[in-house]
Amino acid sequence: MTPILFFTLLAVPQTRVSTSEELRQATQIAKPGAIILLEPGQYRGGVHLQNLHGAPGKPIVIRAANPENPPQFRGGGSAIQLSEVTYVTLENIQVEDANDNGLNVDDGGTIETPSHHITLRNIRVANLPKGNHDGIKLSGIEDFRVENCTIERWGGSAIDMVGCHRGVITEGTFSEGGDSGVQCKGGTSQIKITNSLFENPGERAINIGGSTGVPFFRPPLQKMPAAAKYEAKDILVEGNTFTGATSPFAFVGVDGARVRYNTVYHPQKWVVRVLQETTLPGFVPCRNGVFEKNLIVFQSQNWSAGGFNIGPNTNPQSFRFSQNLWYCEDRPERSQPTPPTEEQKPLIGLDPKLRDPKNGDFTVLPNSPAKDCGAHALKPELAH
Repeated sequence: MTPILFFTLLAVPQTRVSTSEELRQATQIAKPGAIILLEPGQYRGGVHLQNLHGAPGKPIVIRAANPENPPQFRGGGSAIQLSEVTYVTLENIQVEDANDNGLNVDDGGTIETPSHHITLRNIRVANLPKGNHDGIKLSGIEDFRVENCTIERWGGSAIDMVGCHRGVITEGTFSEGGDSGVQCKGGTSQIKITNSLFENPGERAINIGGSTGVPFFRPPLQKMPAAAKYEAKDILVEGNTFTGATSPFAFVGVDGARVRYNTVYHPQKWVVRVLQETTLPGFVPCRNGVFEKNLIVFQSQNWSAGGFNIGPNTNPQSFRFSQNLWYCEDRPERSQPTPPTEEQKPLIGLDPKLRDPKNGDFTVLPNSPAKDCGAHALKPELAH
C-alpha cells in the first residue's frame, strides 16, 4: 500500500493498493476527500468495508488506478460489501463469479440510519449463480446514483433495491438475466430509471414493487400510513430500450409510478403486468400507474391477452394509458392492445419504421409515425 500526496491548493490524499487486504486497511484510515486507487490485477472477493464516511463535496473515492485496465474482483460471498457508508464513490471496477451478490451496499441492518450519497459508476458485474443472487444489491440507501454500469448473467435481479429512496439509475446495460432486471421494493420511493438498455433481462425487466418480508421495509411498516402502505411509490421509468423479457414492466404493489418514452421490441408475452403480491392489512391495491408515449413492437406468436396481465387484489381502473404506439410486426391487423382502461390517443397498427433493430438501432426514420414516442423521443427538455 503506497500513500501518495499530490499538493494543489489543498492536499488530497491518494493511496494505491494492489490487494484486497490493502484495500481494507486503506479504508480504515480514509478521511473525507480521500482517493483510493486500485492497481490493475485480480482481487479476492468477499471484501466488507464498513463505516466509511466522506462529506459533502469531499466523498471518499475508490476507483481504478487505470480505468482502461480495471481491477477484477473474483469470488467471495459478495465481491464487495459497503455497510453504513456516506458520501462514497466506487467506480471503474469489474466483478465476476461472486457466490452471492456482486456488489452489496446497505445500512448495516440499522434501518433507522440509511447509507446515503453513494455513487456507483462504470462497474461491470457478471456471472452470478442462478437463484436469488443480484448483480447490485441496495438495502436502505438514500440519495444515490448508479451510472453506466453493466450487469450480465445474474440470478435474481440485476439491481435490487429494498427500502431505497431518491435514487437514479442511468446509462446502464442489463443483459441475459434471471428473474428481473431492476427491482424496487420494500418501501422504495422516488427512483428514476432512465436511458438504459435491457437485453433479454429475464421475466420482468423492471419490477416496480415486489414482495418483501415485514422486517425489511424501510421505512418500517409501522411508520407508513396505516391504510396506505406500499412496496414502491413515485417511480419513474423513461427513455429505456427493452428487447426480450416475458414482460418489460410489472407494477407490483405500487402506489404511483410513471412509465414513459420507452422502446419495447419483441416482448415474449406481455408488455404490462399489474399485480399485488403483498396483501397484508393496510397495503393499497396496486394503483395509479401511468403508461404513456411508449413504442411497442411485438410478434403475434409472443403476445398474450392483448399484452396485459391483470392480477387479483389490484386497482387497474386507476391506471392511465396515453399516446402509445402499438405495432404487431407480422400481423399489423392484430396490433390492438387490451389495456384495463381506455387509452387516450393511441397509435395502433402503424409501422414505426425502426432504422435497424436487428443490429441494435431502435431509432426511427424521419417519416416515422413514432417520432414523438419511444426512447428516441425523450429529448432533454422532456426528461423529468
